[in-house]
Amino acid sequence: MKPLVSIIMGSTSDLPVMEKACRQLDELQVPFEVNALSAHRTPEAVEQFAHEAKGRGLKVIIAAAGMAAALPGVIAAQTTLPVIGVPVKGMLDGLDALLSIVQMPPGIPVATVGVNAAQNAAILAVEMLALGDDAIAQRLGDYKAGLKAKIEKANKELAEVKYEYKTN
Repeated sequence: MKPLVSIIMGSTSDLPVMEKACRQLDELQVPFEVNALSAHRTPEAVEQFAHEAKGRGLKVIIAAAGMAAALPGVIAAQTTLPVIGVPVKGMLDGLDALLSIVQMPPGIPVATVGVNAAQNAAILAVEMLALGDDAIAQRLGDYKAGLKAKIEKANKELAEVKYEYKTN
């Protein structure tokens, strides 16, 4: 099984956040890999990874970073694959990482999800993959239908909750 998505993080301290992406990709049966690469501590390895990613069959890269949050942009600058940035909460409640990732120069886009929103990064990656893969599209559709069913069930349960002044 060859990975379609690569999850990259600056260090394993980001793993508790990025596990949500791993679980989501696993649930949707999308092959992925997980590695720690640092834009500041292993710049040569990041460059090699970015240059080789497409040739290895990867389709989407999810890159998590906190604080200076250079990793997603450094990778995006060196590949034509889509890169999804996950700002990781650290200093300033993750605002520093969020601003670092979204403020990319023209020509170097990084799709960015909310702070610590690794699950949304995985879903966005799957949405990209679904454009060219009917089986993934079907699993994604089933997942989204499940989200709808959860809300419909919650509303039925809420209808049973009684309060003196509740009108519905």
